[in-house]
Amino acid sequence: MNTLVVGALAIWASAWWFNVRLSKLPQNRLVGLLQPLLFGVTLLVLWELLVRGFAVSPVLLPAPSAIGARFAASLPILWADLVQTFVKGALTGYAIGCGSAILVAIAVDRLPFLRRGLLPVGNFVAALPIIGMAPIMVMWFGFDWQSKAAVVVLMCFFPMLVNSVQGLITTDHLQRDLMRTYAASYWQTLFKLRLPAASPFLFNGLKICTTLALIGAIVAEFFGSPTVGMGFRISTEVGRLQLDMVWAEITVAAVVGSSFYGLVALVERMVTFWHPSQRG
Repeated sequence: MNTLVVGALAIWASAWWFNVRLSKLPQNRLVGLLQPLLFGVTLLVLWELLVRGFAVSPVLLPAPSAIGARFAASLPILWADLVQTFVKGALTGYAIGCGSAILVAIAVDRLPFLRRGLLPVGNFVAALPIIGMAPIMVMWFGFDWQSKAAVVVLMCFFPMLVNSVQGLITTDHLQRDLMRTYAASYWQTLFKLRLPAASPFLFNGLKICTTLALIGAIVAEFFGSPTVGMGFRISTEVGRLQLDMVWAEITVAAVVGSSFYGLVALVERMVTFWHPSQRG
């Protein structure tokens, strides 16, 4: 058997043993960080050794070392793609989609007929495939980042709307009756009781939309984009069989998407520290 394959098996067995030992230790922040870090490093090492051991063609699956070298050599391109796709397309669409969904949720809560008419339509629109909607948005809003932001708005709006509406009805009758005994208006009740009570649902929708936003922007770029952007780069480099560049773009997307999700989760912990779900 190939020496590299034997080495990969040995590393896998050693990492398995070490992870089992870590799982038996008292759980704290250091142990919680070590376990996924060890798992991730082990996967990368196994990937490298198995690709080299079986002499896999880089057209099928490049080694992590080749991806890292392409990543380091293409930093200006990767940065320009990130700005175009994430900063301009995904973040803009995320802010517009989530912000407008919260405002519409308040209107739905204020006007019950909207709940009966709008939410079923929302469920229908949410089920529409992005593959079908992205070309239409490109035709409507052009080939630049505006069409990608429109796709992101469409993807984020209804998940955020459903979570916001559900969060606004979480307060019980006793809490609302107490606010009425204090002669609180609808808006006072909304800002001092219902929105704070709905904050876990709001942040749940915001976290869901972090991944939807980046996915939507990348997929939309497959159907028309200027000569920059993560989706444009992936589709172009696949056609040129430059899979190391494709994996470099995927790495950037994974890191940025995870960081965006983590940032929203951190803000949630800071804002909803009082909620039972955030306690020890």
